[in-house]
Amino acid sequence: MADETPPENIEIDFASLKGLAHPLRVKILDVLSVYGPHTASGLADRLGETSGATSYHLRQLERHGFVQEVADRGSGRERWWERRPGGINIEPRKLPQAARPASDLVMREWQRNRAELLDAFLLRGEDELPERWISATVSSTANLFLTDEQLRSLSAELLALVDGYVDRYRHQKHHPVPGSRPVQVQIDAFPVLDGVETPADDRPDVGGPTYSDDQKRGRS
Repeated sequence: MADETPPENIEIDFASLKGLAHPLRVKILDVLSVYGPHTASGLADRLGETSGATSYHLRQLERHGFVQEVADRGSGRERWWERRPGGINIEPRKLPQAARPASDLVMREWQRNRAELLDAFLLRGEDELPERWISATVSSTANLFLTDEQLRSLSAELLALVDGYVDRYRHQKHHPVPGSRPVQVQIDAFPVLDGVETPADDRPDVGGPTYSDDQKRGRS
């Protein structure tokens, strides 16, 4: 049964951002997010690091509230760690300018880790996974012309949909059901940087999205 009360998101301040801003710490947090609880030695084996290094960085992540010890699991010699429940919000505009390098590092490492997982699936998924998993996945690109208000609405609806699934199946990370495995959902919705915003006088009167001639169905 899913938790009745979703966990609160972790709001990042400058101090906690600096505590996260290390490539290995971001990687550790991602591994705990995707695969569930690990020991320091388990993380070391997966990441090709020493257990001393993963232990040190786990302590730093715990200090800043990103990870926590798994209750009632392990012993004093073998502690199990999990990511603290809840999303992580980084809003660079609300942070001092001095936080920009740390923010850039964390965002870059997150993107690198997401890309690695997607690339691995695209390159090896067909050979290593049963067809039922391949047919259940989707990798799709939609190209639209939107206003910032329409993009905000789309982003909110997508996040609400995914958050609903996260809440519904949150318990399965600690109590896996037969047939379940780690699944990552990647959603990218963003304004194309070298595109041009249509001047206000030229905007269409319709409220919905408009498509370019070669994107009538919104699929590339």
